Amino acid sequence: MLWLLVPALLLTMLTALGISNKDLRRQITVAYDRSLVGALNSLNHNISTQSGGLSLEQPYTLLEFYQLTANADVFFKIAAEDGLSVIGNADLPMPDMALTSGKAYFFDTNYLGAPVRSVVMAREADPPLYGDKSVRIIIQVAEGIGDRESFIERMLWRSVGRDLLLIMVVMIIVIVGIIFAVRPLERLRHEMRSRTINDLRPVSTEGMPKEVKPLVNAINSHMQRYTDQAERQRQFLDDASHQLKTPLAVLKTQIDYALRESDPQEVREVLQSMNDGVDRAIRMTSQMLALARVRDSLDNQVWRDSADVDMGALVDDLVRDLWPLIRERRIDLEVIRPDTVLYVRGVAWLLQEALRNVLDNAIRYCPREGAVAIELRRVNDTTVEVVIEDSGPGMSQEDQQKAGIRFRRGKAGKHLPGAGLGLAIVNTIVQMHQAQMVLGPAEKLRGLRVCLVFTLNLGTQAG
Repeated sequence: MLWLLVPALLLTMLTALGISNKDLRRQITVAYDRSLVGALNSLNHNISTQSGGLSLEQPYTLLEFYQLTANADVFFKIAAEDGLSVIGNADLPMPDMALTSGKAYFFDTNYLGAPVRSVVMAREADPPLYGDKSVRIIIQVAEGIGDRESFIERMLWRSVGRDLLLIMVVMIIVIVGIIFAVRPLERLRHEMRSRTINDLRPVSTEGMPKEVKPLVNAINSHMQRYTDQAERQRQFLDDASHQLKTPLAVLKTQIDYALRESDPQEVREVLQSMNDGVDRAIRMTSQMLALARVRDSLDNQVWRDSADVDMGALVDDLVRDLWPLIRERRIDLEVIRPDTVLYVRGVAWLLQEALRNVLDNAIRYCPREGAVAIELRRVNDTTVEVVIEDSGPGMSQEDQQKAGIRFRRGKAGKHLPGAGLGLAIVNTIVQMHQAQMVLGPAEKLRGLRVCLVFTLNLGTQAG
């Protein structure tokens, strides 16, 4: 940081130093030029043409006094514009420009082998010279600039010395300030490097400057999110270990029994039982992975990628995916939808995962040749409901209150395949979408009724 800040600050201050020195030179030049104008005006007020010729009534002692105050050689010339009358230094160079009456002009030139600063002014002669009104009077004062330049150089060096000292003081203050400012960051670096990989305790902000506290709070927030994610991963591993250990042990026992059995009918029954066990393990694993994926989407902030989802199209896709299971169980499926298209703001694959679990549960818990109904409806201008009913055994009041708890299954599902994760997945997804899952007895089919209540996005409603 210092390697960038210090050169930038130094360059800025040196630029400011150059500008201030240029301004100082201009101010000194203006001050000296004003003294030249004062001398010119003094000469102008003492010029007389009353006699018809050109005369100067100012004593030479006043010009000598000005020369003493200027600390330089001073020259003057008062002449008629036609050059016939001249008072003072007749060979003093004139500027190569047209002169406007009453206006002073400054210019630099050389006189007697030395550089001089000169001011010249033309004015009307009153009364006229020689009776000719067209002849003007030219007044010129020149001063050697050697002493002026010496004075300017002394002032510039004083200014440079003062500014360089100021630059050094500012640089020291900045460097010391940065060193003190980054000390908390150094402490933070040492603390983080000395921690073990599993030490995710929040970093203390005690004694830290208020400018550093937002950074520490952001680090603590990130560590908390990482802690939550690590906890979910640990929970997933614990769940997987606990839930898969028993089915794998049963499969191993069944395989050992089948290898020892010589009766083909017994072997077939064992294989059928193993097939059912593998189906249960596959479904359990799929649900556990789905739940882990849903929870991981919270950390990845998938919600920020939300869009307007057509719920009718979502249900159609879902029915096509589950149609083989529906046909195999001979389920009478009814889909009821309004004439208008209903949109819900959310993440499409998460909404589909929630509906899949509800519909899959309804199909599996429903008896063969049973009935399942899906209804999309708009309750009011701000609410959309997706209602799924089945003709299965339903759920008790106690099971409804505890629905959504991981690995808990109601009484009706004790002897059916599953892991008790379906409603837990649905509950997590609807909470992400600020929706509600309401369970109750079916109104038409006398089984379970699952109602998902969403907020309708009126801004994109079509119809």
